[in-house]
Amino acid sequence: MAWSQDEERMLLQIERHLTDEDPRLAARLESFNERVQRKEGRRRRRVRGEGGPARGPRGTTVVIVVSWMLIAILIAMLLVLVLRHEAAAALPL
Repeated sequence: MAWSQDEERMLLQIERHLTDEDPRLAARLESFNERVQRKEGRRRRRVRGEGGPARGPRGTTVVIVVSWMLIAILIAMLLVLVLRHEAAAALPL
């Protein structure tokens, strides 16, 4: 729905008044609006299949499971190395 000319003029007056009254607040609101617009643009591109790889819940779950498996393997390897070192140190030479 489009704004009428009177409504647009009133909004511009409010915006000018806000900018004059509290420039920091106006800058923060502008920054927020830009971030929201960028986020909506990325969301639209993902829906249309454009942009970078969009990982869904299944892809994220796979990444998490693989990460946990790697951590478990590293811990197991460290335990084996420590136990072998202790066993080797206990042997008489």
